[in-house]
Amino acid sequence: MGAKPEWRGFAVLGSILIAITFTDFSPAGPWNDATFTSGSLGLIGLILVYLAWFRITFERRGVVPTLDLWKDPSGTSPTVIVTGIVILGIAYAVGRIDFFPEPAGLILSLIGLLTTTNGIYVWMSTEGPLSSEEE
Repeated sequence: MGAKPEWRGFAVLGSILIAITFTDFSPAGPWNDATFTSGSLGLIGLILVYLAWFRITFERRGVVPTLDLWKDPSGTSPTVIVTGIVILGIAYAVGRIDFFPEPAGLILSLIGLLTTTNGIYVWMSTEGPLSSEEE
């Protein structure tokens, strides 16, 4: 199938950009709002970390984790749903702590919602109402 795609560069740069989100070191930028810059850098970092995760997990380049790439979709989907809900709980807490910059809770909420939605979709496609298996 070929060589495994490189993921380290995405992971390192993405982690640095996400770390900047949790600090107040962002410049104001042309829009004169440091929190907007911080949030934008965090979102770019999340995209890079996601691409690195995808390459590690599925050993190929891509963006969408289609069902044919999962080893055990029906068994894994509850874990993905619970993980998303836990991330949403962390986002709620981070959004109420003044230590973190304002966009931190929003970015974690985005991650939690996407994770939960993915898990629900996989469950619905394998075990739920969208399942093609007739019983």
